[in-house]
Amino acid sequence: MPDVGTTIFTVMSQLAIQHNAINLGQGFPDYSMSPQLVELVCKAMNDGHNQYTHMAGLPLLREKLAEKIFNLYGTQFSGDENITVTPGGTYAIYTALTSILQKGDEVIVFEPAYDSYIPNIEVNGAVPVIVQLQYPGFSIPWGEVKSKITARTKAIIINSPHNPTGSVINQHDVEQLRSVVEGTDIFIISDEVYEHLVFDNLPHQSMLRFADLLQRSFVCFSFGKTYNCTGWKLGYCVAPASATKEFRKVHQFNCFSCFTPAQVAIAEYLKNSQAYLQMNAFMQQKRDFFATLMQQTAFEPIQSNGSYFQCYSYKNISNLSDTDFAMQLIKHYGVVTIPVSAFYKNGKDDKLVRFCFAKKQETLQKAANKLTGIGYQDRLING
Repeated sequence: MPDVGTTIFTVMSQLAIQHNAINLGQGFPDYSMSPQLVELVCKAMNDGHNQYTHMAGLPLLREKLAEKIFNLYGTQFSGDENITVTPGGTYAIYTALTSILQKGDEVIVFEPAYDSYIPNIEVNGAVPVIVQLQYPGFSIPWGEVKSKITARTKAIIINSPHNPTGSVINQHDVEQLRSVVEGTDIFIISDEVYEHLVFDNLPHQSMLRFADLLQRSFVCFSFGKTYNCTGWKLGYCVAPASATKEFRKVHQFNCFSCFTPAQVAIAEYLKNSQAYLQMNAFMQQKRDFFATLMQQTAFEPIQSNGSYFQCYSYKNISNLSDTDFAMQLIKHYGVVTIPVSAFYKNGKDDKLVRFCFAKKQETLQKAANKLTGIGYQDRLING
């Protein structure tokens, strides 16, 4: 992978430490996770659950996940045949792609895109086919998608809620996706790690809701995003039995087994459905609180209906590139963001930076205070 360097998240997080800056860049909470879940994982270790568990994941955990899916989406899955526990959602996406791709295959990718997608495709010898979401709403241009389908199209990656923009797909998108894949062998890789972070009373349009689509889908999830424990690096993939069989062929030689104590703990914690059902309201409150603070600044919001993130335009502040602007914010104002151009293969720059609002209120308040008053007359930003 000669063209791949250090990710923008690592670069910005290192700069945050170097400049003692407030990190609203990388997507992780700075508040505590559930004390009950912490106690459960400690109990699991003390009870001796410290050795390998089943390659596909703790059987009880997969059983509980199947129950959760049925309760949420009305779809019956087998923990044995359809669910595989993975070390994080990113790993699940990589393994799904590796399970199906051959050299020369094409994969439709919507940009801006989570930065692992394209390297995952290219390392498998396949070709990313880029479709840019329509700014500023970041909707999918389905006419363009249809024009880019070829005999070599192997998969389409769907990400909702979307990272980095916070956009979500709707029923129209589902119908359009159906029309694109009908009568083909195209797979769907559905990145749903922010499944429980959909705002404004919008429904989460999971591929698990739709019998026709799920039969061709690898649907990837993250416990880290659901339970505010991103450092646990634990997730899972749901897929039809035939696809799961191929997925596990790759998984068994790459990871084999995931951290057992956490699986034991989460299997027990899943009994408390409110822990994930209340996450939407909890995170929406943070989005709205940050948005109110940002009204005192010259930044302009781009609508976010889900995820940890909201993008803001700085067009009223500077003509700098988004990367240079983000660097200036760190060096002179002590606030870390992510330039949205980092999510485009060609570096498309709409003068946007991404903020993570999954932080304590005092963290968001301190960051907003630092950003208030920045404008075109600010020589620290504009030189």
